[in-house]
Amino acid sequence: MLNFNEKLAIIESFPELERKNVSLGRINFQFPESISDKKNIVYHLHPNGNGFVYIGDLPTYIKDDKGMVNIRDFSADELHDVIKESIRALSPFEKALSEEGFIGVLPEERWVNEENDLLLLKNENDAWNIYFGLNLDESFNSHEEAIEFLKEEGFHRD
Repeated sequence: MLNFNEKLAIIESFPELERKNVSLGRINFQFPESISDKKNIVYHLHPNGNGFVYIGDLPTYIKDDKGMVNIRDFSADELHDVIKESIRALSPFEKALSEEGFIGVLPEERWVNEENDLLLLKNENDAWNIYFGLNLDESFNSHEEAIEFLKEEGFHRD
């Protein structure tokens, strides 16, 4: 288990987070650019090593009813990864699209409409998924069905 100072060093390595000291020696780290009302990414990091990271709807972690995962027993890599995923999920659309790990991992097609809205069509686990930013918008069984839908919605390949 990482101690308080080790966790603090990892969290402070994310320049997009702002430190906010709270009561009883605890520290919150906020993400001011969050697209959600949730600004606290790290919540109540305590000198005893306990604390929480907001992950919202990310399916990778066991979370409480507030979308928080307890980081008490996280390794350095686990802590780094959960914070990175949280920031990515709460980032504005344009920033999220440029993040390594989202674009370029799987073959994809870019589709745009007249308003320059961008959708990504990806083949994942035998399904053709359409994403708006990081959000899954539609899912189809075949490439042809997905393309038909996109064209009906006024999109064309970019």
